[in-house]
Formats: sequence, C-alpha cells, structure tokens
Amino acid sequence: MQDCAVSAVDAVDGAMRGRRSVRAFAATPVSQRTVTEILDVAASAPSGTNTQPWHVIALAGAARHALCERVLHAFHHEPGQHEPEYDIYPPEFVEPYLGRRRRNGFELYALLGIAKGDKAAMQRQHARNFSFFDAPVGLIFTVDRRMARSSWVDYGMFLQNVMLAARARGLDTCPQMAWAMYPRIVGEVLELPEHQMVVCGMALGHADTGAAENRLRAEREPVENFSRFSGF
Repeated sequence: MQDCAVSAVDAVDGAMRGRRSVRAFAATPVSQRTVTEILDVAASAPSGTNTQPWHVIALAGAARHALCERVLHAFHHEPGQHEPEYDIYPPEFVEPYLGRRRRNGFELYALLGIAKGDKAAMQRQHARNFSFFDAPVGLIFTVDRRMARSSWVDYGMFLQNVMLAARARGLDTCPQMAWAMYPRIVGEVLELPEHQMVVCGMALGHADTGAAENRLRAEREPVENFSRFSGF
C-alpha cells in the first residue's frame, strides 16, 4: 500500500513539475479522442456550488487555421483596433512581479537570439502566439460574462487540470492570454454567443525538442518567499 502511495505522489508531482509553457511544437497530430479524455478528466476540477463555468472550443486542421489566419491579419494590419474585455496586465508592474517578468523575458529572448531593443524580432515572436506556436491543437476557453468573479477562480483550477492531464499523456501545453486581446474576432470566427467572453487560449501538442525556446525553465520562488506558517 505504501509503494502505491509513493507511486501516486511521484506521478502527480512529476506531472506538476514537468508542466511548462512550450513555445514551439512538432507537427505530430493529436486525436480528438485524446483531447476529449483530457477535457473529461480536467472537468473534475472544483467549482463553487458545482457551477462548472468552463466552456471550451477545441480546434484542429482547417478550423484552427481559419482562426489563426484572421487574428494574425489583425495583429499585423489592424493595430489599435482591438481591445481585450478585461485587463490582462496591471497599469504598472511593481516589484517583485516586474523583476520576475523581466527575467523571464530576457531569458527567452536570449535563447532565441533576440537582442535587447530589437522590436521587430520581439513582434515576430509575439505573433507566434496566434499560430498556437505551431501546435496541432488550439483550445479557446470562454466563460459566461453573467457569472461573478469567483468563477474565474474556478476556471484557474480547470485550466491547471487541463495542463496536468495533457502532461500525464506525454503532451505539452502553453496557456495564452494573448488570445483574449482579440475577443471580437475570436467571437466572430467561432460564432460565440454574446454572453460568452474569451478567457484565454492554449496550445496543445508535442514539444519540438530541438527548438531553442523550449530550453527555457522559468525560475520558481522557494516556499519561504510566498508562505507563512502559523500554529504548527
């Protein structure tokens, strides 16, 4: 029994520690059956009074291409014409968040050979969000705008379950807030009902093991930096 418990701990911990944001994917297809399995197990996430506020559009093939093509066009040719429905970032970053954000960006750009101040190269890299970093499957997550903010807490747990279920199956992901920057286009292409708003997107597939950007290992703060214990 003890060996089974240890194996379960190792499996769950391994999936959590093995999860990372992959920014270059191989062309290896992922079946609808596998995506269905991932979403089915992810739906075991808790939610307030079991409201289960998540809605998912899974895209592959021509459907994925149509969304990517339209949003990429807007990214390159319609600057300033699109706004997210919610604040993705704060008006001003403060420490320690600013330092962490900068460090992550500098490390990624260093791996890609993008020099500081090379705005054109940064723009090209940012645009890769809208091809799902070449992942064969793109997921778009929406929530009913009539729900309260607590549903977004529920949503975070569901999204984490999606990523861990993918990792358990040997797949990789990249959660992408970037898709929320073009809610009108996403809504039009995917024919979303008016009451559904875009939360984020996610790339899903097999990591391109030869891609430089996939060598990035984002630093994590030690427990003592973000926790306080009392009464133990």
